[in-house]
Amino acid sequence: MNKKHRATLKAIFERPDNKNIRWDDFIGMLVELSADVTEKGGSMVGVRLHGRYAVFHRPHPGNLIYLSLLKSIRRYLLECGIDPQEF
Repeated sequence: MNKKHRATLKAIFERPDNKNIRWDDFIGMLVELSADVTEKGGSMVGVRLHGRYAVFHRPHPGNLIYLSLLKSIRRYLLECGIDPQEF
């Protein structure tokens, strides 16, 4: 995992919540973690990582992840066994 992906992972788990995480950086980090990312239609994006599946809605009109979505992402990564301390 490169420095940019590690920084994105760290930002996802930061407290207080980080309001400046770009969607594209999040998707790039997932791909680096070997996730299968598929467009599902509209703003929906399906993600399969370590046997777990989730659907996230791409933020629009901007590119920054909403705080409500950030909490779902954080929960999903923990369920997938992603520990930010390991990276």
